[in-house]
Amino acid sequence: MKKVVIIGAGPAGLTAANELLKDTNGAFEVVILEETQVIGGISQTVRYHGNRMDIGGHRFFSKSDEIMNWWKELMPLQGKDAFDDKQLGRTKPLTEGGPDPEQEDVVMLVRDRVSRIYYRKHFFDYPISMSMSTIKNMGFLTTMAAGFSYLKAAMFKKPETSLENFYINRFGKKLYSMFFEGYTEKLWGRHPREISADWGSQRVKGLSIRAVLKDMFSKMFGGKKKRKNVETSLIEQFWYPKYGPGQLWELAADRAVEKGATLLKGHKVKEIVCQDNKITAVVCETENGDVTIEGDVFISSMPVKDLVLGLTGQTPERAITDIAEGLPYRDFVTVGLLVNRLDLENKTKVKTLGNIVPDCWIYVQDVGVKLGRIQIFNNWSPYMVQDPEHTVWIGLEYFCAEGDKFWNLSEQATVRGAVKELKKMGVIDETTEILDSHREKIKKAYPAYFDTYAHIDELVSYLNRFDNLYCIGRNGQHRYNNMDHSMATAFEAVDNIKSGKTDKSNIWNVNTEQEYHEEKKG
Repeated sequence: MKKVVIIGAGPAGLTAANELLKDTNGAFEVVILEETQVIGGISQTVRYHGNRMDIGGHRFFSKSDEIMNWWKELMPLQGKDAFDDKQLGRTKPLTEGGPDPEQEDVVMLVRDRVSRIYYRKHFFDYPISMSMSTIKNMGFLTTMAAGFSYLKAAMFKKPETSLENFYINRFGKKLYSMFFEGYTEKLWGRHPREISADWGSQRVKGLSIRAVLKDMFSKMFGGKKKRKNVETSLIEQFWYPKYGPGQLWELAADRAVEKGATLLKGHKVKEIVCQDNKITAVVCETENGDVTIEGDVFISSMPVKDLVLGLTGQTPERAITDIAEGLPYRDFVTVGLLVNRLDLENKTKVKTLGNIVPDCWIYVQDVGVKLGRIQIFNNWSPYMVQDPEHTVWIGLEYFCAEGDKFWNLSEQATVRGAVKELKKMGVIDETTEILDSHREKIKKAYPAYFDTYAHIDELVSYLNRFDNLYCIGRNGQHRYNNMDHSMATAFEAVDNIKSGKTDKSNIWNVNTEQEYHEEKKG
């Protein structure tokens, strides 16, 4: 029996644990080490006074049928209408024999994706579209300027040496300056010209004006026929656990433990002991002192930076530690705000409880406020809110750096500032009642693509020397992956472990292969 030590109880680590223990007849002893007392990493769900917060917002959609089936097996799709759909007479695809979300908790809901940009007190489609409302909100002259700007960009492509050029090539300079430049700088704390184009290729993927127009015309002339190929950012429905993403990952953790895994919370890995290009043990900091855990195979979803700098017994050369030390991250603060109403009129055709705006996410492009994005938890799932008919539970998302001025603000000061910005934007007004609030801080939420990231390949080559080490997940690979991509890295790592394959390129190539992330083949 091989002992496999998994660092991190997020989507990647928990997927790996479950896959290792599936159909292996006791071939593996699995130990999962989690630094915190919470399951799910950034995909956790925070409970507060009867309401729930999704940290970052997580759509359950993948271009991998294997991953979709994995989710569905753990949480069956709804067979009856959810509370808000029932109240409003909205129709959703239901699964025959599926659970009733009004009666059962382990159920995956089907939700409509509505995400828009809020810019100068106007709503724009996200991703940006060439709809009549977009043209009306931009104005004729601005629309014409955007059109000519895009044509120029299509004719004279820029070398994709930066995220700025990546966006301009796909949207033109005018739309880039309106909808990407300021928001990107707000998100990363760096101008897009300083950020690698890799971020765009992994997150924006095939999205462009061309893709937007193609999608628009397919809707206009395709009738109700199922479209075979759809860009990820244009998907109009997604799955969502009744009580948020953390519910699914807590179930995944329980499933792994039922299969024989040992889950140790409050175990922060601070040293990775190695010898002769193999990891032999990890040293964990716990409330009862340091604990050493030995193993035969190690799967790491901890930040690459911390992994490399924690190596002992076989010290990396200085060039490698310099790269690791310089890897940048963006940290994240969410302010949950419970209000009686929003001062935003629902001008869409989408019916909602209380006639609130139907958005799951609202992207805040205005650079005059620090706020980056607004989640409306009522629209993710009515069960995330204790009283979804009379209150609105929103998540205000801020991007910052651990230890900076914003990060160090008191919770009261952060909430006061958030309320002030919402009033400035016209999202709430003086008559809005603030009923409750809560703040969450998340370290190393977003691996960033600047500074020593340019040398990430050297770091990958170094880590691949360790035969029994497998790096998976968002932080484990320093790659801004979606949840399903993190799971895919776990699938690949487990396949390698079970088959004895030593080449790890398949693990590192997840979310870089063009066919995988451009289109889903129907």
